Amino acid sequence: MYLNDPDVLLDELRALIDRHAGRPMTIDGLKVAKADRPEDPNSGVARPVLAVVAQGSKRLTLGDRVYDYGAGQYLVVSVDLPVAGHYTRASPEEPFLACGFALEPAKIASLLLDAGADPLPRRTTPHGLAVCDAPFELLDATVRLLRLLDRPGDAPVLAPLIEKEILWRLITGEQGALVRQIGLADSQLTHISRAIRWIRDHHTETLRIEDLARLAGMSASPFHRHFRAVTALTPIQFQKRIRLQEARLLLLSSAADVAEVGFAVGYDSASQFSREYRRAFGSPPGQDAVRLRGGAGRG
Repeated sequence: MYLNDPDVLLDELRALIDRHAGRPMTIDGLKVAKADRPEDPNSGVARPVLAVVAQGSKRLTLGDRVYDYGAGQYLVVSVDLPVAGHYTRASPEEPFLACGFALEPAKIASLLLDAGADPLPRRTTPHGLAVCDAPFELLDATVRLLRLLDRPGDAPVLAPLIEKEILWRLITGEQGALVRQIGLADSQLTHISRAIRWIRDHHTETLRIEDLARLAGMSASPFHRHFRAVTALTPIQFQKRIRLQEARLLLLSSAADVAEVGFAVGYDSASQFSREYRRAFGSPPGQDAVRLRGGAGRG
């Protein structure tokens, strides 16, 4: 009996994650992560998610913002964001251990309607990413969800109920304003999300701020301000991050040369592509591709 001791909950959470890391998940949307060494920063797109850390620590950078989070804390990502991240504390003796699941707008909206919860002022534009200490109630619900991995017969009935409880703890917690906006169709966050999706889906095309603002239902100046508040990037910077991340995937997975990859992701100048790639990833695209393919071959 752990009463209200979060340390006991974290101990059990560590054991559950460690036991199920690398195994297929039997609960939709749930993931567990385990890493036994620090790593170089790795770029990618973070999707809307709740992540709870049981052991170790990690750092994410988004534009000029830096987020450090570790054991007993949770991370919320509200929109697709181009981030760079790496484990800052992980070892074979004490690996990084975390779990998380996707945050779906429809489920959050349904919960807000069922509870008759007060949404929040429409003018609020929170950052797209936040880190907080996990309250006991959230840890407790997370542990109970992971216990169902050992009881797959109970999971179809009980997992949706516990996921709903976790969402409620988020909605009523310190980052409630951020999480509520995910489920509100007319929130500023949702409007910006439409523009983010367009950039991701059309990253090779010329970007016009006026067109994006119109898609988000705003004039250009407020749109630019809200976009930067959510993503820590201007729309042009956001598009550049997406292009470079797509280029890195192409370099790893295809035999195309550097110039072809640059043109494929939307660059008109091979020299500009190489220059911006090096600035983002620390080495020229050709050299980085050799390193990435060598690492993939060893895996």
